Formats: sequence, structure tokens, C-alpha cells
Amino acid sequence: MDQLLQWVFVPGILISLVLSAIFSFKSRRSSDARTRGLFSARMNISMGTMLMFIALVQLFLSGESTLRIVIGAIFLVLGVFNLFAGLRNLSVYSTTRH
Repeated sequence: MDQLLQWVFVPGILISLVLSAIFSFKSRRSSDARTRGLFSARMNISMGTMLMFIALVQLFLSGESTLRIVIGAIFLVLGVFNLFAGLRNLSVYSTTRH
């Protein structure tokens, strides 16, 4: 079971890491405020997904240490917050007319 979870979590972390870096770079290079906001929102969504995958690794694939559970819970809360903030910002910037 742990092997299956590793085959899901590790690619999820890597893909969301690459997407976060790409969207961060595009956000910083954009001169238009709306485009910058869209890329920033996508970066938040990717970062939130990455933090949630890291939290799931801490919670499911590590030993049952209290410290690991606390760190996993913190990462999960931060990931959910980033995901929802990114989704909210994406809806705001995608509906805004130019």
C-alpha cells in the first residue's frame, strides 16, 4: 500500500512544484495586472496542492510520531488555505473585464 501511495504522492509533489515555479516566473514577468493576478492565483493553487501532498506524505508514509502528525496537519491547513485563496483569486481575475 505504501508503494502505491508513493507512486501517487511523489509525482503529485513534483508536478505541483514545477507548476508553482512556472506560474511564479510568469507572474513576476507579466506587466499586465490582470495577467499577473491570474498567474499568481494559479501559483497559489499549485502551491496549495503541493503542500497538501507533502502533508499527506507526512501523515501516511512516515512513522507515527507526534511531531510528524503536527507538521503534517500544519502543512495541510496551509495547503487548503492556499488552494482556496487561489481559487477565489482565480474567479475574481477571470471574471474581471479588461
